[in-house]
Amino acid sequence: NKFGLKEKILMLTVHLMTKQDQAYVMPKVQQFYASDAVDHAVPAEILQQTFEQAVSDNPLITGLILEADGEKAGYAYITHMYSTEAGPCIIIEELFIEPSMRGKGLGQAFFHWLFDAYPNTARFRLEVTPENPRAKALYERLGFVPLGYHQMIRER
Repeated sequence: NKFGLKEKILMLTVHLMTKQDQAYVMPKVQQFYASDAVDHAVPAEILQQTFEQAVSDNPLITGLILEADGEKAGYAYITHMYSTEAGPCIIIEELFIEPSMRGKGLGQAFFHWLFDAYPNTARFRLEVTPENPRAKALYERLGFVPLGYHQMIRER
């Protein structure tokens, strides 16, 4: 799929993350968790464990590498679940796009790829912080709406 940009046409490619992507992904994960996209710190060992699970045979989490015109453009983690309210769901846990490539349509292209790649998914879910208005605007343009629930957690 080609997605038109003002300057040129970029070709977005998405492929499964592998163990060999660790040197690229982990610094980007740290960048993501230091940004306005996240509202709390996560211990480094949990971030490392997430990467390891995303490149394992765990069916609940998938790691993805985004490339544009042959260059690494970011990464994503998605998790798979079932909701009694909707059916099969995907949660977009993290979506990181290289700062130099933001605003060029790659986020939108990624979501169109995701919707096409998982046609039997009934609901796509994500979180967005109020401090990240550009991401919120993109998600709204793509049809995401607030769910209206307050999440509660119990950690172990």
